[in-house]
Amino acid sequence: MAVRIRMKRMGRRHRPYYRICAMDIRTPRDGRAIEELGTYDPSISDVDARARLEKERIDYWLSVGALPSDKVKVLIKKYGTDGTHLPQQEAALQRIAQARPLPPIKMAPAPAEAPASEPTDAPTDTPASKPTNEPAAEATNEPADAATDQATEPPTDEPASE
Repeated sequence: MAVRIRMKRMGRRHRPYYRICAMDIRTPRDGRAIEELGTYDPSISDVDARARLEKERIDYWLSVGALPSDKVKVLIKKYGTDGTHLPQQEAALQRIAQARPLPPIKMAPAPAEAPASEPTDAPTDTPASKPTNEPAAEATNEPADAATDQATEPPTDEPASE
């Protein structure tokens, strides 16, 4: 099986993001990858921070005969194991980490405490707070007794006389 190290397009329209993958030569561009080896984000303004590669895995695939695409070959030359731009990449990644602090965590406001005048050992299971399975009489237009009478009477085959 012939293996190529190439880019797989991700992201949305007009906002590309690429994964650098080891792929079978016959698979489509966005097809199934054998292994993901890094990322490339062209929308990052600092050029040296765009590519992030797993150097050991790329070295492995190159050692077993995988061929990189033209663009990936340039990225490996710059940011690979013996890359020419490694110090610049480290500095760029540090600048990005400092420029992007974590957003503040929004905490929910603390619940208001009960007034001290109420006793704290009062029972909380009052009849008004317990849920019931009975339908409320106000929810229907009929009185509650008529609703229970209709439900308990068995249906008859004789027509009702009025």
